[in-house]
Amino acid sequence: MALKIEDYGVIGDLRTAAIVGANGSIDWLCIPRFDSDACFAALLGTEDNGHWQISPVEETARVSRRYRQDTLILETTFETSTGVVRLIDFMPPNDAHHDLVRIVEGVSGTVALKFKLVIRFDYGLTVPWVEKIDGGLQAVAGPNSLVLRSEVAMQGRDLTTLADFTVEEGERKHFTLSWHHSHLRPPALIDPGEALIKTENFWQSWCNQCTYKGRWREIVMRSLITLKALAFAPTGGIVAAVTTSLPEQLGGVRNWDYRFCWLRDATFTLYALMEAGYRQEAIAWSDWLLRAVAGHPSQLQIMYGVAGERRLPEGELRHLEGYEGARPVRIGNAASEQFQLDVYGEILDAMHLKRRVGLKSSPRAWSLQRALANFVADHWHEPDEGIWEVRGPRRHFTHSKVMAWVAIDRAVKAVEEFGLEGDVERWRLVRQEIHDDVCAKGYHESAGAFTQSYDTDLLDASVLMIPLVGFLPPQDPRVRSTVDAIKNRLTEEGLVYRYDTRAIKQVDGLPPGEGAFLPCSFWLVDCLWLDGRVKEAEALFEKLIGLCNPLGLLSEEYDVGAKRLVGNFPQAFSHVALINTAQNLSGDFDPAKERAE
Repeated sequence: MALKIEDYGVIGDLRTAAIVGANGSIDWLCIPRFDSDACFAALLGTEDNGHWQISPVEETARVSRRYRQDTLILETTFETSTGVVRLIDFMPPNDAHHDLVRIVEGVSGTVALKFKLVIRFDYGLTVPWVEKIDGGLQAVAGPNSLVLRSEVAMQGRDLTTLADFTVEEGERKHFTLSWHHSHLRPPALIDPGEALIKTENFWQSWCNQCTYKGRWREIVMRSLITLKALAFAPTGGIVAAVTTSLPEQLGGVRNWDYRFCWLRDATFTLYALMEAGYRQEAIAWSDWLLRAVAGHPSQLQIMYGVAGERRLPEGELRHLEGYEGARPVRIGNAASEQFQLDVYGEILDAMHLKRRVGLKSSPRAWSLQRALANFVADHWHEPDEGIWEVRGPRRHFTHSKVMAWVAIDRAVKAVEEFGLEGDVERWRLVRQEIHDDVCAKGYHESAGAFTQSYDTDLLDASVLMIPLVGFLPPQDPRVRSTVDAIKNRLTEEGLVYRYDTRAIKQVDGLPPGEGAFLPCSFWLVDCLWLDGRVKEAEALFEKLIGLCNPLGLLSEEYDVGAKRLVGNFPQAFSHVALINTAQNLSGDFDPAKERAE
């Protein structure tokens, strides 16, 4: 049976990442990039689809886990009746090659351990050709090759590599798995001990740049490290999650591939990075953003590959049974072809933020932003698929119109505050036209709230952004009634659902059911805080951070009934929302107020 999300951790090298279970098994690894085919796919299938486990022979061993202080080095400690061992997992960042290092360290006594390696390329489908080489073995299939090196003797049986060994107090056993193109020679063996020291120094040096000094520093730092781990260093793009097809409802069909870069995350991500002191990462992310969206505004996509790729065709992996049976397992994402009006607002808001904090943009960047603003001015009145990527008819989503207003508002402010050139008179008129339209058609007296779209009285948590982007002040009676309506009718145990999937089935064509959406729950905290309801906001924030797994990681959603994290993992959007809300409540910096001004 699959482990719960709470039982997993993540390690990475700033180009890809691996998901590691509390049982010592690496159940997911796509290499050499986040969106490459997986060579370990047990997370979405069975052990025969690829995994790598190192664990005590004794089945009843007690397990504890932690990250080394301010690092992405994962330590799993096994306590057995004969002794204690520590499994240290990490991937050296910015390494010349792609190496995954596992070190078994004897803490006390003597512990017998077992080793099992199943390599299956192409998402668990392709069995490689495996042969022994000096100091280990090499597995080859098509363009991919993995080389395993260790001082531990291994043997092959039934297309699996196995080993039994013992570790005594003070002793270390090393394992290094390295990927390379199969037509090239295997990379040179790295020194695992030296790589561990360098990796620890890298992460601790990076963490020392953090300027956040609030009361939630530990969980904020873990979220920042996670965000860094989801960054593709060569380009600056940040993927939404490491995984694909972890279901939004256990056993359900709302299973999507999140190993891509969503534009709407841009503003939140920039705030989280810049206001925590990480200017270089923010610059790299915004530069990636401008490269990715370059071209005609009508061809803008809501998401791109880690290097800015536009073609992300969606398909199904029918040979995988899915996480706890949740099928289909999808790769690629057809939502990349949708028209979502809100992303124009996110881009222009992100670029406006750059200007406000003193990060320079090139004339070419403003030229692109001006073209995007003009496109919104011409097309804001059209229906779209909306922020939740509804797979059904286009509608006039309230959040989409609000973000169209944001796009035009930030373009106006670029002219008024920074002296840039643009059609400001027209933009001012359009800005007011959108504002009037949303207030007239987006607010429904029967619901006592701004609703999901103009033609319905259904609630939608996306409208919590109205005060957060400055569309209306938080004290506006319509905003207050909207926040209270969502809080009273769209939450369970204080956690916010995006919308009522039972009511929207007719729109998105999918069966109802998903978990509470964690980013929206943090948005509710922000709205409460902006309205002066500080104690209420802090109580909900404490509840939310209490949902992090023991390693401080969050997925996209939370199943209130099952008391489990659900959705892809770890989720950048959830960690970004956590960071920004902590900054709000700490008072060091106020992202919500800053964005709304």
